[in-house]
Amino acid sequence: MNAKKILAHFDFVVILFVLPLVVLSFWLVRELDVTMFTKQLKYLVMSLCVGLVIFFIPFRRLNYSIIFLYVLLLVLLILVKFIGVEKNSAVRWIEIPFTSFSIQPSEVMKIALMLFLASYIAKNPPPDEGYGWRQFGIILSFVLLPFFIILLEPDLGTALIVLLVGVGVLFLVGVHRKIWITLGIIGLLVVPTTYSVAFSTGLLKPYHQKRIANFVSGEYPYQVQQALIAIGSGGFVGQKKEMATQSQLGFLPYASTDFFFAYYVERFGLLGAFGLLALYLGLILYLLSICLGAIKDYFLRVVSGYIAILFFLYAGVNICMVIGLAPVVGIPLPMMSYGGTSFMTFMILLVILENALAFRFIFEYNARSARGPLAQLVRALGS
Repeated sequence: MNAKKILAHFDFVVILFVLPLVVLSFWLVRELDVTMFTKQLKYLVMSLCVGLVIFFIPFRRLNYSIIFLYVLLLVLLILVKFIGVEKNSAVRWIEIPFTSFSIQPSEVMKIALMLFLASYIAKNPPPDEGYGWRQFGIILSFVLLPFFIILLEPDLGTALIVLLVGVGVLFLVGVHRKIWITLGIIGLLVVPTTYSVAFSTGLLKPYHQKRIANFVSGEYPYQVQQALIAIGSGGFVGQKKEMATQSQLGFLPYASTDFFFAYYVERFGLLGAFGLLALYLGLILYLLSICLGAIKDYFLRVVSGYIAILFFLYAGVNICMVIGLAPVVGIPLPMMSYGGTSFMTFMILLVILENALAFRFIFEYNARSARGPLAQLVRALGS
């Protein structure tokens, strides 16, 4: 193993995008609660220790181990229904025996699903015209299995994230355009009845219906109202800590978690908000550039595209929720909201990306060119 080659392929640009997010998060969490800051610091240390081990795992060669991990997470997701423990009025965790720790299988499934899709697609790359119905159905079934199990917990937000990121990866990798046209037509026909069917079958709970109704009617819930006040009080350059009354005096609910963006804007204002959006946008576009540039390396293509879509969905949905442009859902601001599970999940995903980049010179790749819509656009612009 050549250390110089590893460092040459190690991507420091990703770290330059992520580091400011982590620093800002820890700074603001410490302002809110020193105890939470200490816990978050422990999560960071744990993430770095776990990440150091994960970085040297040869994921490209662990096909059977990845399958085992995927199946294990499916089993754990099912077990949540029977032995899950309740936290924050939701049953989504499983206690680890003989310890004080618990895990949220739906979060770990995001890692397992990414590895499973990357491994399968690398072994079964799409033809020049993209995947046909058979392979599309097989890969989509790998996404639908955890989607429906998580949906029945119930955890609508996480389930939709899993579905959208899986479909997004298929779009980036390459699927025949006839499939997308057919699915688009079916979607337009089914959407009008989806809401009533989901509610009548119990997939949508009464609180889901209330959130959607409030969003459609423009009647903001209390936490969104307070978030908008906090954002407005931030002005152009933000308020000092002592003047950030919405968060410091406890008027803004969940200021350290789901509504962290509102607290951030209260402290750093409109200018800071644009800076944060630029960081997320830059990171997402950079990850997509890695994805589209990995023409022959389908493992790297899936990993980078998957993480880019995940950042886009988490950041986009969270910010839209906070400013009242989307219904309230329990989706944190990636790498910034307080919480160990989400933070460690994104850290591990990024470490796996660095692994795929740093060790890619060891492996031989399938020589077929990707023919996804975005890849065709890039090639057309390049020519």
